[in-house]
Amino acid sequence: MATLLYNRPALAPARAFNSLLNEVLRDTQPAAPQPSTSFVPATDIFETSAGYELHLALPGVAKEAVSIDFQEGQLVVTGHRPAPTTEGDDAPKLRRVETRFGEFSRTFRLPETVNVKAITAELTDGLLRVNLPFDTEKKTKQRIEVR
Repeated sequence: MATLLYNRPALAPARAFNSLLNEVLRDTQPAAPQPSTSFVPATDIFETSAGYELHLALPGVAKEAVSIDFQEGQLVVTGHRPAPTTEGDDAPKLRRVETRFGEFSRTFRLPETVNVKAITAELTDGLLRVNLPFDTEKKTKQRIEVR
């Protein structure tokens, strides 16, 4: 059996455990003391038999604050997540800010196989789901018979 040696003074067991736990959980990056002014929402892209599906993580964003536009072959999702108010006597003081606030924008180039007229979007529980169905009338592959 191997013996592990630590270069530590002998502490009471509770203090030694707390000290070790603090070292393990020490932050690698300090948190910002102020809210951000912009961010890029995390996005997952799925492909199904019916089309593509985008999932954008937008916690705390109202559906009225989100805009989705299609222009020149690109889908543009923009919006705003307001920062918490810290002004006033009853307002809480910010001690640590790890989430992002402010303006956001994501642009996705869409393939020609997407039916732009049938795109739908729904924002529930902080997740924006954008459905991009395939255009069944467009053909992306066709076999040509040689005569």
